[in-house]
Formats: sequence, structure tokens, C-alpha cells
Amino acid sequence: MQTPALQKNKIFFILFFSIIIITLTSWKLPTKNKEKNTSVYTSQFENVLGTSFEMKVKTTSSKQALLAEKIALDEITRLSNILSAYNTESEFSVWMRTQNKPIKVSKELIDVLSLFDMWKYKTNGAINPAFEIISQLWEHAENTQILPSNTDLQNAINTASQAHWKIDFKNNTVTHLTNTPLMLNTFVKSYIMDQATQKVMEHTEAENVVMNIGGDILVLGNQNETIEITNPKANAINDDALDFVKIQNKFIATSGNYRRGNHIGNQWYSHIIDPRTGMPADNIISATVIADNATDAGAMATAFNIMTIKESALLAKQFPNVAYLLIDKNGNRIESDNWTSFQIEKEPSIAENSLASNDEWDPKYELAVNLELAKFEGPYRRPFVAIWIEDEDKNPIRTLTVWYNKPRWIRDLKAWYRANYSTFNVESQTINSVSSATRPAGHYTIKWDGKNDAGAYVKKGDYIINIEVVREHGTYQLITQEIKANNKAFKIELPSNPEVASASLKIKKK
Repeated sequence: MQTPALQKNKIFFILFFSIIIITLTSWKLPTKNKEKNTSVYTSQFENVLGTSFEMKVKTTSSKQALLAEKIALDEITRLSNILSAYNTESEFSVWMRTQNKPIKVSKELIDVLSLFDMWKYKTNGAINPAFEIISQLWEHAENTQILPSNTDLQNAINTASQAHWKIDFKNNTVTHLTNTPLMLNTFVKSYIMDQATQKVMEHTEAENVVMNIGGDILVLGNQNETIEITNPKANAINDDALDFVKIQNKFIATSGNYRRGNHIGNQWYSHIIDPRTGMPADNIISATVIADNATDAGAMATAFNIMTIKESALLAKQFPNVAYLLIDKNGNRIESDNWTSFQIEKEPSIAENSLASNDEWDPKYELAVNLELAKFEGPYRRPFVAIWIEDEDKNPIRTLTVWYNKPRWIRDLKAWYRANYSTFNVESQTINSVSSATRPAGHYTIKWDGKNDAGAYVKKGDYIINIEVVREHGTYQLITQEIKANNKAFKIELPSNPEVASASLKIKKK
């Protein structure tokens, strides 16, 4: 039997521990989800899937950014080793050398081949990996300067329209049925980008990823990205954009005929072939598609260059949230009804005088700086580049472009830095996401419209074009060339060096 004193102590301890428990449960313990400081880190490479690569990652540290870069490039390489038609040892190329025999293949190859079956059906044959046999006819025509005959075209069309494989989904095998050349282009880049960005988000602390490979862009994560869309009739990297859009958790793809094609006689023919007619597509010169799904955007961007405007509109309606902008050969815009929901106000371009006087640069002319960076094996980091104009006394007139990844490295562009840094706001510069038709790796065009940094046309006279290129663990190169601004067309080939495979200056009418 407990004494009154023991009962009193027992009641005290019960009340004491009750208070402790209530207090502890009311405290908020630290969590692993506490908000962390993040920054945007940028990676820039060339020769990734045969074109340029840019990735912006918002994450917690440079270590995480480097991990994201490695994961992305490793996944792109892995998938390229499965799907590439250019790599003779890829899984696809090895399978192509088989005939009439079920071959066990990877999930990714089955995914892509089944997507081609779907898109061939949905586009009534406008998407067809066997277009390559027709494309080869047009390449041969450029080499011989003789147009393909109607008979040759019809034979190629008939061959392309056949079934070229049979998929056994139960046994994960694919049987190759023909010896027709096949090319897995169109939306395969989109498929690879989707897989790579998903892996980055899954295996790093990235809050969002913006991946741009050759002008197709995937935005994944917690913030919007502003995208510039290249004007197909003015497609230098510093030309005014055709449009600006803002997207989040979406893919934007642009396809067009303004960067690649075949010259036969005095006529230029698009590299985009309609497999149904055998003819190069020529009505639509640029098609931009925004979609939730990467392969949907990639496939439709190509198909819309080939199909009629009515066919394109009907196809787009089969997919929720798809928006598109088409530009025809006359420069007319054709937009989906929901395009304006993504569209944002254009950024102001450099101020322009209403008229130039007789002793000034003629506004009808422009200078194009064509630059081909040296190419190396596999993916390689894009060098830092500065291109700027000086007058004959070497006073800086206009900076056309500066490429760098962090402000602290900009001093490596030492000639540009000495001449321009005091008047150049590095911190205000942003790395723009630009959607465009795919360009070959390392090929760029930068234009000068004859204006100085204040937006006024310069006087006729002598000027100096400077091209500075520096590569990490590479060499330092500076090309300088005097030109005469006298409103006459001319072209100058510039000397190559270890960092620049070729370069030229061309003044021409716009």
C-alpha cells in the first residue's frame, strides 16, 4: 500500500513527464528539406550528337553542377551508342546488318522503332526513317548537278514506303525485313534529351535543368525559361529573334530548311524530304512546336515542314497543350490558337537611327562573320570567344559577341578585356536559350549591322575586325583583319589556326 507521500511523488512525476512530452512534440525539428542556396551553372560543349550542347542547371554547388554535366553527357553517349546510324558499331547499325532474323535488342531501340511506326501512321508517311534512300538521290544530284529522274524518285518512294522491321514486344526482338538505308533522325534527339534530363533530376540536387542541343530545348523543374526563336530569314546568333516564349516543364523544337540543303544549278533544295513525293519540302521554312512530351515536339516540328498547313493543324489537335508557330517561304506567320499563351513581349533591340547620311554605313548592307571552330574527337568544351569591331585608331566601336561561362574567366580573353571591359557590363549578360534549326557542330555566323554600341551608324572608312579564341588546356588565338566600310560587297577568307578551322568576313546586301 502506497503512502500519501509516495502517491504525491507519483502524481508529480506523471505531470512532469507529461509536460516534457507535450513540449518536445511541439518543437519543430530541423528537416533535410530546409531551403538551400542555389545558383545557375552553365555547361557548353561542341560535337554532342553532331551539334552544339548547352545545359543550365540550378543547383546547390559547382560539384553538383559537374555531376549533372557528367550524368547528362554519359547518358547521351550511352543512348547514341544504341541509336546512332553514324556510328557503325552502335546497336542500331549492328542490327541493320542482319536480315530476316529476330534479334533481341534493347528497350530503347524498341521504344524508338515503335515511335517511328506511330509517327509514320499519324503523319500519313511524312515521318519515315527510310527517307534516307530519297535523300541520297538528292545528294547525288548535287554532286552531278543533274536532277533525279522521275523514275528514280518513284522507285525510291516505293522502296521507302515498305515495312522495314517487325517488332515482337513479348520477346523483345526486332526482325530487319529489308536492306533499305534507314536514318533515326527526326525526334531521336528529343528522345535522348528527355532521358538525359530525367537522369540529371533523379541523381543530383538540381532544382531545374535547361538542356539545349542544336536548338531543341527541354525545360524541366521549378522555374520558367525564356526562349528566343530564331528568325529563319535572319539566323545569325546575334540577329533579332523572331519571337520570345516562356515555358516550364515543356519541350520546344524548331525544324527548318534554312541551314542545310543541296545546290543544283542555280536552285537551292531543302534537306527536309517529303517521303511521299520524293521532293524537298519548300513551303514551310521554319516550324516551332511546344509540347509536354519531347518526342511529340520533335516529331511534329519536322512533320510540319512537310505537311500542308491544314494537315498540321489537324495533327496538333490530337495532342493536348501543343502550340506551334510556322513561317512559310513568303515570311507569313501561321500560329496555333494557343501560341499567344506562351508568347512574351520581345526584348528591345539596339536603337536605330531613322536614316543614315551619305557618309555613313548603308543600312541595306551587313557584315557576316562566319566562324567554324576546330573540331575534336567526341564532346569537347566550347572555347571562350570574343568578336568586336575597332576603328582605325583601335578604339573599340562594337562588341558583337562574348562567350564565357563565368565572369572570373573573362580575363582570359585578354585583348577584348583590355579594350572593352571598362564599358561592358558582364554581370548583366545572360546566356540566352535559342531555339533554331540544327547547326553543324562548331559552325556560327555573327553579324554586324554597321552600328556602334550606342546604336548609331558608323562613318565610312577603315575598321578592324577582331576574333579572339581561347580554350581551357588549349591555345590562345587572335585574328585581326582590316576592312573598308564603303557600302560595297566583298568577301575575305581569314587564316585558320589550332582553334579556328575556318573563318571569313562577308559584306553583302541584307
